[in-house]
Amino acid sequence: QVQLVESGGGSVQAGGSLRLSCEAFGSTYYYNCMGWFRQAPGKEREGVAAITTSGVNTYYGTSVKGRFTISQDNAKNTVYLQMNSLKPEDTAMYYCAAGRCMGYSSLGRTHDYNYWGQGTQVTVSS
Repeated sequence: QVQLVESGGGSVQAGGSLRLSCEAFGSTYYYNCMGWFRQAPGKEREGVAAITTSGVNTYYGTSVKGRFTISQDNAKNTVYLQMNSLKPEDTAMYYCAAGRCMGYSSLGRTHDYNYWGQGTQVTVSS
């Protein structure tokens, strides 16, 4: 019922910036939060940032606080992830997700999201 299309990944040197975009197609009835998750080779998928569609709550993973910013344009059904001061350890496949989150504590949990994009690769070189 919801399709997510990511864009904006790429390769950048450490200290650089990238902005990821995720456009949602389908009814907003099916989700009240959108988030970005990432998965590096050999590691579990982890929550990077998330936001409720109301804009009231945002979540950031510990390792990205102060460097990444999530925002949304509800008129375009699009969520953005501005990534600054990128580090080699930020290298991963980044996935956009949408779901029905139950409170702030669920924003960063993968199992609260049931719609996922295909992913976009972010590579940061030292």
